[in-house]
Amino acid sequence: MTAVVAATILLASASGQIADYNPSQLDSIDVIEHPGESIPLDLTFINDRGETVKLGDYFNRGKPVILTLAYYDCPMLCTLVLNGMSDGVRELGWSPGDKYQMITVSIDPKETSGLAAGKKKTYLDNLSIAVAGDGWTFMVGEESQSKTLADAIGFKYFYDKKNKQYAHPAAAFVLTEDGRISRYLYGIEFKSRDLKLALMEASEGKIGTTIDKIILFCYHYDPEAGGYVVFAANVMKLGGGFTLITLAVFLTLMWQIERRKRTAETESRQKEIPRL
Repeated sequence: MTAVVAATILLASASGQIADYNPSQLDSIDVIEHPGESIPLDLTFINDRGETVKLGDYFNRGKPVILTLAYYDCPMLCTLVLNGMSDGVRELGWSPGDKYQMITVSIDPKETSGLAAGKKKTYLDNLSIAVAGDGWTFMVGEESQSKTLADAIGFKYFYDKKNKQYAHPAAAFVLTEDGRISRYLYGIEFKSRDLKLALMEASEGKIGTTIDKIILFCYHYDPEAGGYVVFAANVMKLGGGFTLITLAVFLTLMWQIERRKRTAETESRQKEIPRL
């Protein structure tokens, strides 16, 4: 994932989060994709209400899940990622907890549920849209739990003792309702279109309007572009399908018009025949 590393280094360097890291350390900041694999849902965390919960408590609800790994005292990059996610969700038009779940897990085992609650309030206030129930949950937990989750999803990071902060990539993850990894999204900006299409993919078409599903058919995810792009072959197929439908409708209308015309002519001729 060279592009992921390069983008993360650029972002983190701009924020001062990556300083004098050597190549071996930089290799520890990456995302190794495991599409289709399942994450361990039996991991235990503490949510923003101070409750001990299983990760699986937020899955198997018939909704896809957006997962972010961060830490709440992060000086810059985590904030940029969460800000970008918040902005994308606000423009999405779908409320967390309604069509999908959102989970943010801290990778810093020293952070508390009180800190998670404060971070949650900040982002829910920023969303300015209704969030159903525990639609966006912020969690903390032991390193054994957060590290296991990070390894399962391919999120590579390390703790920089010199600067006393975590070095990590900028990414978000979209999972199916039963915990399978569906899509990786990178960067600090998450377009509402990309979020919607990723959620529709993860839900296997269970959410979204007919128009949304047609749009999904025309787009596919391009890792190089870092988002969804038009898939020309499907557009041509769809265009050909619409052409056939349009032609069929046109011919049907013409046939009905011609039939009505013939019926009218027949009735007219019958009226002209003199009665004996």
